[in-house]
Amino acid sequence: MTKQLLLSPLAVLLLTITIPFSISSTASSSISSSNSATTPASPFHFDPTTQYPTPNILRDGILPFLTQKWSHAQSIALLEQAVEDHNAEYVATAPNSIDAICYRRCIVLPLDERFDPPTGVFSHGHVDTGDKMSLSRNFWDAITNAKAELLLFAQVPWLFEVSRVDGVTSPRVVQPIDEHHHASSSKLSRAVGGALDFRSPNNYAFLPTWMFKALGLRPLDVVDIKLATKTPPGSAVRLRPHTTAFVNIGNHQAVLETELKHYSALTLGSTIPFDYRGERYYFDVADLRSAPRRERVPMAKVQDCDIAAEFVRAKDQLKPKKKKKKRDE
Repeated sequence: MTKQLLLSPLAVLLLTITIPFSISSTASSSISSSNSATTPASPFHFDPTTQYPTPNILRDGILPFLTQKWSHAQSIALLEQAVEDHNAEYVATAPNSIDAICYRRCIVLPLDERFDPPTGVFSHGHVDTGDKMSLSRNFWDAITNAKAELLLFAQVPWLFEVSRVDGVTSPRVVQPIDEHHHASSSKLSRAVGGALDFRSPNNYAFLPTWMFKALGLRPLDVVDIKLATKTPPGSAVRLRPHTTAFVNIGNHQAVLETELKHYSALTLGSTIPFDYRGERYYFDVADLRSAPRRERVPMAKVQDCDIAAEFVRAKDQLKPKKKKKKRDE
């Protein structure tokens, strides 16, 4: 008399999940190993195919859902570990304790309304229309320790430089040329801004949307962030509105001076937004001068500075450049 092997429903479910998953994992690992032999992948690059489209258990079924979730979590874990290893090595080899906390390699994500300060705080309602970033605690420690040693005396506001890293940051996102963006900003390799708070997780930073576009970043890209102590004060800035609608506002110069207070510094070639009466307006930083020599600089502080701001002709008033036709000889 033959004995039948009885399995519980839970055991059957686990077998149906683990066996195909182990087979698919083995196959994918063999494929990835063969691909890595030809084109080695950087540990700092996040594979966006593990994130999009978002897995759906009702649409995909339980096995594909768990497989995609596992693959996504694994990619995030490997990325975080690569960033953590780099920062740990930097801290261990830094010449002093101040330098060890003034720099971090970070995974970046965009700011959203969850970071909006409460009503009454100066930056309330200006998460997207300012240059403030949410940074990790080590940068606040760098400010307090450096200030205690008089290294940052007269460096208020505290600024932070965000820069792309060759061979680490993923390829630049190509932005369409429209009224909200211009071609030159997609070529920037670094930008400067202030701090919104210091409560982001270690090795993470949250940036405003315009900075993502300026640097050609995508969510979960890896950048370098450091405390900027040599940004000169600004003396003059020239902004190019994307449309004449803002210039047609009766008190547009007063609006400019008010909204510019939400930017601690400016980056030449970037596109920054302002909000006024429910409308969003975009401006190109066309020219930037430092004080006192009025030299053209790539970055300059505008907060707590006597800076002259003016407009140049709006983008929609510029005549398109005519392409020269080559004559056939």
